[in-house]
Amino acid sequence: MTFDSNRRQFLALAAGSAATGLAGCSQSADGPAGSGQATTDSGAGGTTTAVESLPESVGLETLATGFEVPLDVAFAPDADLRYVADQRGRVFVHGSDGLRDDPFLDLRETVTVGSETGLLGIALHPEFAENRRGFVRYSAPPRSGTPDDYDHTFVLSEFEATGDGTQADPDSERTILEIPEPQGNHNAGSVLFGPDGYLYVGVGDGGSGGDRGAGHVEDWYDAVPGGNGQDVTQNLLGSVLRLDVDSEASETPRNGGGETADGEASGSRSYAIPEDNPFAGGGAGLPEHYAWGFRNPWRMAFDRGRLLVADVGQSGYEEVSLVEKGGNYGWNVKEGTHCYSADDCPDRTPDGVRGGEPLVDPVIEYPHSGDGVSGVSVIGGHVYRGSALPDLTGAYVFADLSADGRLFAATPTEGGLWPTRVLPVAGDDAEKVGRVYSFGRAPDGELYVLGSGSDGGGLHRVVPAE
Repeated sequence: MTFDSNRRQFLALAAGSAATGLAGCSQSADGPAGSGQATTDSGAGGTTTAVESLPESVGLETLATGFEVPLDVAFAPDADLRYVADQRGRVFVHGSDGLRDDPFLDLRETVTVGSETGLLGIALHPEFAENRRGFVRYSAPPRSGTPDDYDHTFVLSEFEATGDGTQADPDSERTILEIPEPQGNHNAGSVLFGPDGYLYVGVGDGGSGGDRGAGHVEDWYDAVPGGNGQDVTQNLLGSVLRLDVDSEASETPRNGGGETADGEASGSRSYAIPEDNPFAGGGAGLPEHYAWGFRNPWRMAFDRGRLLVADVGQSGYEEVSLVEKGGNYGWNVKEGTHCYSADDCPDRTPDGVRGGEPLVDPVIEYPHSGDGVSGVSVIGGHVYRGSALPDLTGAYVFADLSADGRLFAATPTEGGLWPTRVLPVAGDDAEKVGRVYSFGRAPDGELYVLGSGSDGGGLHRVVPAE
């Protein structure tokens, strides 16, 4: 992703100088309004509620700059090392001695870079200290099995790192999964290991707008044509996948295009299917699916066993959902809590579609225009569990692509939409994050922000405001 066009191209950078689109394109041209509201809370109807216990603002401690478009960060479990994935194809290593000259991994000759394509995500195996296994998610030119009229191929690969964890062997690449991508946008990119040891992979709906057009299959909902978000049989698009990368069903990577005429999955797998995946036994869907009904899940995070997934909206609303196994999160029937492109819509599938499963509403929603919490493309974050900002403990901190010096903080509740407010970045630190691309949480619970601003692309730690 080059992040220099408009927000329809990925993270949708709506204003002038920065890169565009990684998070995935809403169509509204309206940028965020009201960057200084400290206690506004977004709800389905745009109502506001005070969130009293959170800090008034936070600061940012800059650890490294000079990145082009830093999109993800992973943390070594056994050393003071941070691995920063840059969209253009390199993974850099940052340690106590600063940013190292030699990258951990250089895939610039392999990766296809566009407004929403490139090197999109990185995850380290839970036993990285012992096995040095790292996983990356990137976009490649069309490969075998990708139709001629498709844009590119989604690739999930594994690399083996050196004993000190500072470099990956480029010749050690083992392709885990390939998925044909019909358009160049809505590619998601998150890869992360859950507390169960399985690898979770976010996959967008295949691009274009409204989950329709070439590469978008028919589904059960007739009011809006398409699409991949509501289908779990034809392809792996519009879903969160769950894979067992510590076991192999075969040695050949699977092309995630769907089923053959006799109903068998096309291709073979270099991973196993967790036994409790919703369709592990076959039948109603492809076995990789964990949850579905997503447009462009841009960043996922676990907190104490709960999976939070931020999904970029189309034309009106951004959302974050608490995701559970087998859940249907509504796209393209709904956008957030609202009917998409229809005056009314169902809250569940028909009885003949997986038993009439409910369409699960998000826990966070905000509009594309208005004062306070608003923006163009949601950037998923993490729940704060560090010690530097005790008033932030337990809050979900996230942002919008067009950050303009603002973060957001949501207070989890047991039901309904979570109270959400602007969390301003104080003083000159606000200039560091004109755009926010991603977040990371270190093993000690402290939060990191990847973004661009006055110092270019940078890695920053969230700290108390001075």
